[in-house]
Amino acid sequence: MGEHAQKRLIRKLDLERFLSTVAVQPSPQVHLEQYTISEQIAANMLYIAAYTNEDIVGRSVLDLGCGTGRLALGALFLGAREVVGIDIDKSAIKTAQENARNAGLTDGIQLVNSSISTVVGRFDTVLQNPPFGVQTREADRAFLVKALEVSNSIYSLHNHPEVDSRLIKQLKASQGFLQVSASPFLERLVSKYSGAIVGVYAMLMTISRMFDFHTKLKHDFVIDLYVIKKKADY
Repeated sequence: MGEHAQKRLIRKLDLERFLSTVAVQPSPQVHLEQYTISEQIAANMLYIAAYTNEDIVGRSVLDLGCGTGRLALGALFLGAREVVGIDIDKSAIKTAQENARNAGLTDGIQLVNSSISTVVGRFDTVLQNPPFGVQTREADRAFLVKALEVSNSIYSLHNHPEVDSRLIKQLKASQGFLQVSASPFLERLVSKYSGAIVGVYAMLMTISRMFDFHTKLKHDFVIDLYVIKKKADY
């Protein structure tokens, strides 16, 4: 699949259609903050990585906290040379493996049930949708540190630092994302580990009521895609 996909540009609509076939987490756990990003958000993230920055096609890709494999399989669909997805949740990995089989994308991908702390080696690109730190403060920090340890190109989703109703309205009227400023905290953290934030894209995420503490049937909020490069390569 990877060799075939490298020969042509895949339309974003086709990518979204493919991502919509990837089954989501059957039993999400609140302490792991297992919120599945929409196919639109995943497609925007993958498109920026693949076609704006040339970080997917023909590359080795690592998906930290891969869940059921939406980003990992999306990268393979676009033509990544090899993909590794890792997640601490056994049921998520099992679903990811089923998704890979159903999509006919079992070559070139490894899906591993383990902690991200076990990852070693080097990868061209890291994609990740880490826990936002709502349940466990700074839970996304370990993901960023590991990503900067194993790769020079990172695409990482994080909660927008504040509730911004005006930005939500703008995103609803936009083509899917808007460029925004970086969080000072994440800027300091990334810089500490020799990284540089080269772009931040705000996107609208909508989740349905999943857990007892959710008070609304649907909740709109902003998440930011951080594009990070190691300083030596930027």
